Amino acid sequence: MKVSVCMATYNGERHIYDQLHSIIKQIGDDDEIIISDDSSTDNTIGIIQSFNDKRIKLHLNQKFKSPIYNFENALRQATGEIMFLSDQDDIWDDTKVAKMLDALKHADMVISDCSIIDDGGNIIVPSYFEMAKSETGLVKNLKKNGYLGCCMAFKSCILKKALPFPPNIPMHDIWLGFVSELFFKPIFLKERLSFYRKHDSNVSYTANGISQYNLLTKINFRLNIIKHLPKLIFR
Repeated sequence: MKVSVCMATYNGERHIYDQLHSIIKQIGDDDEIIISDDSSTDNTIGIIQSFNDKRIKLHLNQKFKSPIYNFENALRQATGEIMFLSDQDDIWDDTKVAKMLDALKHADMVISDCSIIDDGGNIIVPSYFEMAKSETGLVKNLKKNGYLGCCMAFKSCILKKALPFPPNIPMHDIWLGFVSELFFKPIFLKERLSFYRKHDSNVSYTANGISQYNLLTKINFRLNIIKHLPKLIFR
């Protein structure tokens, strides 16, 4: 099955070479890396183009100013049967693609564990799953999300329900997890297959797993997700 790795970029010149290198060496000749760039002003584009790899499909000059809709744009361009989400600054384990494809034989979405690293690549949290208490369960994940986009791979059928992303969702991975819990079969794979880099530019969680949002904002996010349920049922 064809794999589409979907990446949203913005000013990622510091780490994107290492991330792309860790991905390219484990995908097939007919697979693709879809990159949606949100108008980077640094050398991100130059580094991407330096790979000169036909599997990299770069979509330039996007103006979303949002990782959520930048990822949505990448997903809309993808043509594979299997989608992987990728951040611009992580590193994938050499066995990630093969192990997640194997796990997808028994599920529609797979979320692998990861270690959290700092800007210099030092491990600061050995297991994201242990920190976030990640596991399946709709109510559990509405209360405290355990879905992490950069650790996701899923079948393209999920996109028929998940797209378009509705307005005012907290993050794309929370939405994809919600859709997966409702209509598909997700599993959490305990193997640590990525190194998830935390730094000042991250937008979801701090390295200790505490959300940046206050309680009222988190409640509003959850209510907004739930209110889209009737539309999802009839997609």
